[in-house]
Amino acid sequence: MSLTEIQSEHGFDGREYERFLQANNREFNALFGYPNNAIKTSKYTILNFLPLNLFEQFQRLANAYFLVLLILQLIPQISSLAWYTTVVPLVVVLSITGVKDAIDDLKRHQSDNQVNNCSVLLLADGRVKEDKWMNVQVGDIIKLKNDQAVPADLLLLSSSEPYSLTYIETADLDGETNLKVKQAITSTGDLEDNLELLSVFDGEVKCDPPNNKLDKFTGILTYKRKSYPLDHDKLLLRGCIIRNTDWCFGLVIYTGPDTKLMQNSGKSIFKRTHIDHLMNLFVIWIFLILGVMCIILAIGHGIWETKKGYHFQIFMPWESYISSSVISAMFTFWSYFIILNTMVPISLYVSVEIIRLGNSFYINWDRNMFYQPKNTPAQARTTTLSEELGQVKYLFSDKTGTLTQNIMIFNKCSINGKVYAGSTLNPVSKKKTQTKPKEKDNFKKLAGPAFPFNDKTLVEAVKKGDYRVHLFFLSLSLCHTVMSQEKVEGELVYQAQSPDEGALVTAARNLGFVFRSRTSETITVVEMGKTRVYQLLAILDFNNVRKRMSVIVRTPENRVILFCKGADTIICELLHRSCVALNKVTMEHLDDFASEGLRTLMVAYRELDDKFFQTWRKKHNEACLSVKDREIKLSTVYEEIEKDLMLLGATGIEDKLQDGVPETIITLNKARIKIWVLTGDKQETAVNIAYSCNVFEDEMDEVFVIEGKDSDTILQELRRARGRMKPESLLESDPINIYLKRKSKRSFTMPEEVPSGDYGLIISGYSLAYALEGNLELELLRTASMCKGVICCRMTPFQKAQVVELVKRYKKVVTLAIGDGANDVSMIKAAHIGVGISGQEGMQAMLNSDFAFSQFRYLQRLLLVHGRWSYNRMCKFLSFFFYKNFVFTLVHFWYAFFNGFSAQAVYDTWFITCYNLIYTSLPVLGLSLFDQDVNETWSLHFPELYIPGQHNLYFNKKEFVKCLLHGIYSSFVLFFVPMGTIYNSARSDGKDISDIQTFCLLVQTSLIWVVTVQIALQTTYWTMISHFFIWGSLGFYFCILFFLYSDGLCLMFPSIFQFLGVARNTMNQSQLWLGLILSVILCIIPAFGYQFLQPLIWPLSVDKVLDTIHYGKIRPPQVQVRTKVKHPGLRRSAYAFSHKQGFGALITSGKTTKAKKNSFPLKK
Repeated sequence: MSLTEIQSEHGFDGREYERFLQANNREFNALFGYPNNAIKTSKYTILNFLPLNLFEQFQRLANAYFLVLLILQLIPQISSLAWYTTVVPLVVVLSITGVKDAIDDLKRHQSDNQVNNCSVLLLADGRVKEDKWMNVQVGDIIKLKNDQAVPADLLLLSSSEPYSLTYIETADLDGETNLKVKQAITSTGDLEDNLELLSVFDGEVKCDPPNNKLDKFTGILTYKRKSYPLDHDKLLLRGCIIRNTDWCFGLVIYTGPDTKLMQNSGKSIFKRTHIDHLMNLFVIWIFLILGVMCIILAIGHGIWETKKGYHFQIFMPWESYISSSVISAMFTFWSYFIILNTMVPISLYVSVEIIRLGNSFYINWDRNMFYQPKNTPAQARTTTLSEELGQVKYLFSDKTGTLTQNIMIFNKCSINGKVYAGSTLNPVSKKKTQTKPKEKDNFKKLAGPAFPFNDKTLVEAVKKGDYRVHLFFLSLSLCHTVMSQEKVEGELVYQAQSPDEGALVTAARNLGFVFRSRTSETITVVEMGKTRVYQLLAILDFNNVRKRMSVIVRTPENRVILFCKGADTIICELLHRSCVALNKVTMEHLDDFASEGLRTLMVAYRELDDKFFQTWRKKHNEACLSVKDREIKLSTVYEEIEKDLMLLGATGIEDKLQDGVPETIITLNKARIKIWVLTGDKQETAVNIAYSCNVFEDEMDEVFVIEGKDSDTILQELRRARGRMKPESLLESDPINIYLKRKSKRSFTMPEEVPSGDYGLIISGYSLAYALEGNLELELLRTASMCKGVICCRMTPFQKAQVVELVKRYKKVVTLAIGDGANDVSMIKAAHIGVGISGQEGMQAMLNSDFAFSQFRYLQRLLLVHGRWSYNRMCKFLSFFFYKNFVFTLVHFWYAFFNGFSAQAVYDTWFITCYNLIYTSLPVLGLSLFDQDVNETWSLHFPELYIPGQHNLYFNKKEFVKCLLHGIYSSFVLFFVPMGTIYNSARSDGKDISDIQTFCLLVQTSLIWVVTVQIALQTTYWTMISHFFIWGSLGFYFCILFFLYSDGLCLMFPSIFQFLGVARNTMNQSQLWLGLILSVILCIIPAFGYQFLQPLIWPLSVDKVLDTIHYGKIRPPQVQVRTKVKHPGLRRSAYAFSHKQGFGALITSGKTTKAKKNSFPLKK
């Protein structure tokens, strides 16, 4: 293929339709413009920070408004205020916000640099040299070692393992913890680690363009004029970890943003809170109100000029540019637009940023969210979403590593009808063990470290040689597909297809039956210190239909035995009739195990007649060699031998939850937060964990399973489920059904529907693919949102983001996504709030999150304490801030009717400049940073206190109108009471005080007092800081007042400071102080009356709880986890040994038997 033809594959629109590359040829590959391997999560650079940040800041309507206002103030014909009254606040606001954004982005740069500068071994010039991840390019060959992360998407070329096999762990990609196998094609596998051959390797690869499909890859490798098909089994994805493989070489196919990991990460979204959107709406409302007021005052000015203004022409002639009263009214409109600009306070936004920053620091400083084992504090990685934490309605959680520790522990077992339960070894038992060195040498010579299971009766049974107990653990040590690695003699490392299998084999190992090694034909087990080699005759591997696996071995005594383990629902159907009594007892034990949330399975065996086995073996070989319907024939052959089994017992494995998960989920449920678990894990595992951590409960009326394979079936299943939960929702008269029939494309908000009980929903990724299409997505959302808990399993990262977007689009609620793996990044970015857990699966989730911590249980503190406080504080702040600015500004409106609508200001210019930035900033910040309606203990013990935030009850359109009406009333009082006080008034010495400057001083002093007292009434949690901010700010006002109106300053700068002696002459008049007190009382009466009457007449759902807390009627209750009720019908086997077919075929094919350099000879 010519270069022109190859380049045409990229299309004329710049899109890549097919990727083409050549190994070890950077010059050739550079022609296609493939990106390098650097990743970027930051937004700014040094060059674009200023323009881009200013552009983002001026997207806020108020900032843009003040920019326009500043331009208007520079026009002398209409400017009624000094330019610095707008410039100073605007520069302060933009600077503080810009610095905060720069600090946030600097942290992202540091995170990116940490990843991009990781070291990698790169093949160049015939040798392997160390380089950085970001310097890797398409077509490079790199070397990876055991336990290293894969830096880019690679085509596997060769490895240290037999047949070029490479074992990888993909937990960071898809949440699956099972070991996966990749295999290079034979032609490249022969290159091995020969650097000379690898350096001259010039294979050409033609493959798919970059995409987000983790499990799909197709391509063709052309090498030495031969073509080799490529598939997903030959691709190592970025984010995988190399396991059980000394080294491997790979050819770089996709780099940086083109890798499947980054393709699934989603786009970075500039997240704004619901409060931000509401503030922008209210700013528009204020603009309209401002416009109406300016029009009214301009019309008033025009009428006044026409009727009375001509009388003053001699003393106040019109300017040359004013030819009529209409023109004068037009200029007056813009003058009032400037005068009344404080209706939209610019300090609102800088105050909001400071409050959010402070609340973010509280999260960072919270010692109760500090995880001591990892020395990890909670992090607020963004400072713009703190109040949104108090409004979460839907919680989307990953499972593995988020709800669980991804650690499987052998917890209980039932052997021959007797239960053995483990317990953690205490120091005394350890000392006792150490006093018997001989027993330790013989019994646990190869035992693994830190095995927590300890049942003395079981240990005694093993030591005494109980036949059934020995056979049970022999079964666990033989019936599996685990790989064993022994680089140092006596130190075994197991690589299992799933952590379940690893836990079972480890249990057998620590109880005297050590699986040591395997070949394609043998399994070596050290039984009670003696090495025994079993001949491996067949592996009947696990699949999702069979839900069991078996091995057939020949013992050293020449007995042929089949060992089988699997789901109890399957195994109990295959048992010999002589096991009825034992089966009944074991099933009761399984019910107990399942009620405790353990993952259960049954273990059985069958001794085979040699003649029967040889006959069966022929059938098995024929089935293996058949081309047509091989799977069906194998299944039939398996069923012939997997019957009449003798029951040995059952096991209970604990998929260890993170500490406090069940209690946290119970608490969040009480807060009416709906929890959806979105996982890449299989259904049985996900459901088992859902029950363990209380997402699902045994007391639920029903759990619906959506498993249709086409749209029609899924629609029927969803409607059937909805019909059970709320029958009337299926009627044609239902408003949502009417909407679905209309297929309207207008904005639609799905209303909340109350079901007839508690229900759960389970849906797989395959069914979800159909359910997220067309109007079926509304059916899914409507059904799922009525359920108390939802489990979505076998999901791709993209599907996780789709589900989050679906809820955001139609429910109009605040969503939160929490996860710990790279497969959760797209979900975390899609949600309103993304939380990353720094767990077992790398740092990708944390690096892309808004908040991060180490344990799921900290989520309840993040939401119910910090989130709720932040929301309440922000609502109080906004209500008060709008109120104080309405009061401040609307006094000008009343004053206009007494000054001929001449756009004169009531206040001193310096008071206008300092009112929001200095005089009232500290009290309102003190309220917004330190106020608590209840302490953290009550917040956690009464989760229902969280509910008002979900419905935004504390700051909404209704509350805004209340602020406006209260502001209008207070401004009326603050204008007319001082006017009545000084009208035709005189001092005690007979001098007149009825002047504009005295009136101005009285109005602004009354305003400061009213605002301060209102703040004090709103404060529920008093500290020394609160007292200092509130009363200190009031005292500071008087200090500044006497300074600005001092004789020296007014004489030095008479054009700027014009209130000479006013403060001194006014403040000693008793009637003025009485007028001030009257103004304060009249202004606070409505607020005080509303606070008193609202809980009595219009109570909220939480008012009773708050009254109970405030009056100390009860003590904080303890959160109780409900005891599991035993329901045999709800037993959950969770036989999750593989997410897909295990290693059986690989083991028996002989591909794992090649001798290794570091292997040790067996010692008998």
